Amino acid sequence: MKNAILVSGLINIETTLRIPAFPLEYFPVTYPFFGISSSVSGVGYNIAKALTVLGENVHFLSLIGNDIAAQQVRTKLLEDNIPWKFVLSQLDQTAQSVILYDDNGRRQIHTDLKDIQEQVYPLELFEQALSDVQICALCNINFSRPFLQRATRAGKLVATDVHAISELEDEYNRDFMQAANILFMSDDKLPDPAETWVQKVWNRYPAEIVVVGCGKQGALLALREGRQMERIPAVVTRPIVNTIGAGDALFSCFLHCYQQSADAYTALRKAVVFASYKIGVTSAADGFLNAKELEKLATEIYTLH
Repeated sequence: MKNAILVSGLINIETTLRIPAFPLEYFPVTYPFFGISSSVSGVGYNIAKALTVLGENVHFLSLIGNDIAAQQVRTKLLEDNIPWKFVLSQLDQTAQSVILYDDNGRRQIHTDLKDIQEQVYPLELFEQALSDVQICALCNINFSRPFLQRATRAGKLVATDVHAISELEDEYNRDFMQAANILFMSDDKLPDPAETWVQKVWNRYPAEIVVVGCGKQGALLALREGRQMERIPAVVTRPIVNTIGAGDALFSCFLHCYQQSADAYTALRKAVVFASYKIGVTSAADGFLNAKELEKLATEIYTLH
């Protein structure tokens, strides 16, 4: 039996609202028919679901509330075949987010974490989940922080995504960047071109693989061995509806493919296809290809290119 992948990260209830355009003009009331929807989402959940759809066994660690939303979360985990043994109702309220998006796929995210950043996840449960995994996808939320060194000491590959980072010595993300073997981030707020930034990351942090998501320009793959860097262009698989969750999809698919092949270049090329297809839907937690669908579509795309 292949190794599971451990995922530690946020679950929230996500409400999306389609708007005409940014900036949003003031109106006392609007009626966007079929333009508002709510679903279970959150970075951790998105990753756990994507990996499950791709055929991975997942140990998913998260914290939710003791509220009606928690019932919705557990029902959805069951529907999606994501084991919820390590998902604990430790909060009073489940985290929530509201996402505005327009017809061009641009989005604005408002996330209410409630008191999750003050919570501590039981280390004994983490140790139990760690036993049969090789990769730990530790999302940059506070309850994942104590897991970083423990995963490293256990000889596991630590993968994390620090998202829209702008400072090399970012106080919040420094621990995650220091522990990561595989480090993802977005170029949204980088102070330098992605290639220059990666050189600075390598001079400061130990990551062997760095991936910078570059939106419409695709992604940059950087391998410390040989100091290799290569841009993987974006591909178009279907019309864009909402770009929310594209980074989570890229990260998830990369881990799936890399666990299979240990070939970072092929993994990222397939992940770019996976993320492109995913943004053809509204919710951050939907639109995932399964492994066979991914292989077929990636073969078609790269044969044409």
